[in-house]
Amino acid sequence: MGLFKKKGLDSETMKNGAKLITLARPQSVISEQFRNIRTNISFMNVDKEIKTIAFTSAMASAGKSTVSANVAITMAQAGKKTILIDADLRRPTLHSTFNVSNVQGLTTLLTNKNVDPESVIMASGVENLDILIAGPIPPNPSELLGSKHMLDLIENVKKEYGMVVIDLAPVLDAAETQQLTSSLDGTILVVRQAHSQKAAVKRAVQMLKLTNSPILGYVMNDVGEDGDGGYGYGYGYGYGYGYGEEDKKGK
Repeated sequence: MGLFKKKGLDSETMKNGAKLITLARPQSVISEQFRNIRTNISFMNVDKEIKTIAFTSAMASAGKSTVSANVAITMAQAGKKTILIDADLRRPTLHSTFNVSNVQGLTTLLTNKNVDPESVIMASGVENLDILIAGPIPPNPSELLGSKHMLDLIENVKKEYGMVVIDLAPVLDAAETQQLTSSLDGTILVVRQAHSQKAAVKRAVQMLKLTNSPILGYVMNDVGEDGDGGYGYGYGYGYGYGYGEEDKKGK
């Protein structure tokens, strides 16, 4: 029996991909908030260079794939050569987001060392942004993502890109998330208002701290200006942003 009750999983993103608001409506208020997240991450480069960041959540359907994709796009739009990696090998979405086949991807590279990463990494269609989709869902995601081969792969792509953004499976659903975040420069937890359970989020933070995973902050998703479920994002430990229903139109 699980410690936390799982709410109904949202399969919309898996079917149709994440909403790339920063491309569809670059001048919108929400796109500006994604740029604010990018700016806050860049400010954290003072003491230590941050080149590898992961977006995760406590449990599924928090919106981490949408956040990671849009933040990666804003980094690319700022002129930084960026790669977005779908390392959620349980519920991958990146191939749907960019409408490409999921025949080969990250799992291909992790299970066949003879495959050249350049043959699998794809151009996204967004200037300065490449993508590495998940590939076929494996029976052993924990073993693959916790392998030395995965760490070597990250080190190799760091040589080619100014920023590596990784979409990881929820902390409480996947042991491999903790394994991998401990080797990255930073982790950002996506929390969905009125969906994420406080106890689950607290537990996720505790688990990340147990592996010494550097937590940069959180993104609050689905926050209304009046606190009643609008659509917006926040960043940081002590503050957040929110928008009313008018910002949801046309999304």
